[in-house]
Amino acid sequence: MTRQQTAPASQRPHPAIARLKRQRRNKQRGLIAIALLFAFFVMGLPVLAIFARAFQEGLGIYWANIIHPETLHAIGLTVLTALIVLPINLVFGICAAWAITRYTFPGRRALITIIELPFSISPIVAGLCYLLIYGATGLVGEWLDTYDIQLMFNLIGIILVSLFVTCPFVARELIPLMEIKGRDEEEAALTLGANGWQTFRYITLPNIKWALLYGTILANARVMGEFGAVSVVSGNIRGETMTLPLQVQLLYDDYNATGAFAAATVLTLIALLTLIARSVIESAHPHHH
Repeated sequence: MTRQQTAPASQRPHPAIARLKRQRRNKQRGLIAIALLFAFFVMGLPVLAIFARAFQEGLGIYWANIIHPETLHAIGLTVLTALIVLPINLVFGICAAWAITRYTFPGRRALITIIELPFSISPIVAGLCYLLIYGATGLVGEWLDTYDIQLMFNLIGIILVSLFVTCPFVARELIPLMEIKGRDEEEAALTLGANGWQTFRYITLPNIKWALLYGTILANARVMGEFGAVSVVSGNIRGETMTLPLQVQLLYDDYNATGAFAAATVLTLIALLTLIARSVIESAHPHHH
């Protein structure tokens, strides 16, 4: 005798519930489609266009533009700036996060506000402020000029504004995590006789290392892609103070579109690698972020 597989009428979903479920699925598919279309036209298509335009005249022309002395210098200057700025940001981020999460002092909230200030100020405005303060006719720059010390229109100026625009990233990643972790483990280590450095190395650092790496990756992407503030304080001197984003603009203004897009592919690859590294960290250690 064949057993019927159909469910009894009492177990079947009510027509209204089934209709609501269908509507929910349709809305879900619609939202996913909108998100994918938006991502493709706003982000994916421009990235494809950069590489298509860069290789339009062939691999040889692309490579010749990449190894042009001015472009190589721009790449080297960008990397050098990042190598100087990132360690300073690491030290500042750790110290600021430690002070904010481990101590109570007057001005604590003001310090948090100051750390987040670069997110609310246009980079061009920040560069102009540095120029007005540290330029040859600025408040501090005029005094330094008497000692033949120039901070603007050279590597020092680029480093200063790069520090300003990137200083929040490490601290903002560490502060919430260190507040959640609390001070119990560190106080226990101090009670057992550990000194400050041992407590940081064996207790604090293992707890914050992934957030520290995450913030460093974000800061690195920002320092290498910064345009506005650097364009104000660098002086745009060919072959001397042109970072890679400025070099892209210079090549495009010189009607060398292929060279501009070739240089832009380097920045695009840095951005893509940053996204990949960020995704790997988030998937491998989601509880640290």
